[in-house]
Amino acid sequence: MAHRLSNWKVQDLCTGNEAMRRCLKLAALAADSDVPVLILGETGTGKTLLAQAIHNSSTRAGSHFISFNASAMSDTLLESQLFGHERGAFTGAQKMVKGKFELADSGTLFLDEIADMSALAQAKILRAVEYGEFERLGSERMLHANARIISATNTSLRERIRQGRFREDLYHRLAGLILLIPPLRERVEDLPGLIAAELDTQARLVGKKLTAIHPAAMEMLLHYHWPGNLRELHHTIRTVVLFCHTKEVQPEHVVFQPALCAAEGGLEKGPDNGAFPATGPATANGDDLTLGTAVRHHVRAVYQRTGDNQRQAARLLGISRARLVRHLRAMQTK
Repeated sequence: MAHRLSNWKVQDLCTGNEAMRRCLKLAALAADSDVPVLILGETGTGKTLLAQAIHNSSTRAGSHFISFNASAMSDTLLESQLFGHERGAFTGAQKMVKGKFELADSGTLFLDEIADMSALAQAKILRAVEYGEFERLGSERMLHANARIISATNTSLRERIRQGRFREDLYHRLAGLILLIPPLRERVEDLPGLIAAELDTQARLVGKKLTAIHPAAMEMLLHYHWPGNLRELHHTIRTVVLFCHTKEVQPEHVVFQPALCAAEGGLEKGPDNGAFPATGPATANGDDLTLGTAVRHHVRAVYQRTGDNQRQAARLLGISRARLVRHLRAMQTK
């Protein structure tokens, strides 16, 4: 999924969920300015992808989008990675290396997992965020970079502030605009299209042709609560395609991570004891569970999102224009 969305803009993303629509509207506003953006959401909801889409939609799109994960890193390593280092700054520093902040000059710097930064790292990032100033490790020369800052976390920063583990002044400088991505289990109406698109993508990657999905298999996918969100959906569908050697996906091809873990531990788990918890309705409309219907929902949503622009819709869907036309004609006969 990531490889398909890395070049998308905010206006290319579509959803049937009201909370996600609000998130995308705010993201579109953020793309029109350089306001610092803080993206909140559970693990796997697509925070990096949304940050990339904001960058692609901004005036900085022609410059670099630099992603930096700030979690579980020592202060020295974080400083070296973020601000760079001079030759001889530490053992093994054979040459001068630019840091992420400098590489993001005129572009966007995405700081992921910011809640896990140490107090010293927070202090150093505060100055860089506020004034655009930094020093390479082993140097006393002040450098400047004009990088737009987008940050993300799956943890409550306000709770970290209350605990004294995150600087309040840094929070206010990062949270110029806050975007909250709802978890996948709260976006049931988006699931059919996401499942269909991912099945089509993964099948084409391995040279398989899937033409249908058994209603029971689709119901399992739609009932599952997706604790890993979009990332888990991507890996689950990839496993489904791996297991499926026919043109139709069967229920036995759908294996979720809890079931895999149980099998590795010598346990047997099924729908009645926690492997496949149900949290919502099976479908958005409660009737057809076939792959064809899911594909049609997805194609229709993307096509309408582009203002009935066939060329743009075909590009976003990753299919030929002729194939899109066939889908549209099929929908007219339904």
